[in-house]
Amino acid sequence: MRKRMYFVPAGCILFILYFTVFGERGLLRIYHLSKEKEEIAEKVNEIRVTNDRLKREIEALKSDRRYLESIARKDFGLVRPNEVVYQFPVADKTHPKPLQPVTTAVENKR
Repeated sequence: MRKRMYFVPAGCILFILYFTVFGERGLLRIYHLSKEKEEIAEKVNEIRVTNDRLKREIEALKSDRRYLESIARKDFGLVRPNEVVYQFPVADKTHPKPLQPVTTAVENKR
């Protein structure tokens, strides 16, 4: 009978402890929610930085003529009258060409 008296309070304590840790409002749930809150705060901060950068770009597009000119030159390939543009081919870095042996004047005489 005495042993049974210890099991009832222990069972109640375990029951309460289980719901304190694993329940809907338990410690694990609170931990996961706090981690999610931190991730969302980081995303909000990144979006704010991007938003500020875009606002500065909008202001530059509205007021800065040099910025507009640089955009027109870079993106659209526009040039001023009597201006010559030199374009060089871009080297393909994924498949480099094998080096050819160099022949010298001495080798050519043979």
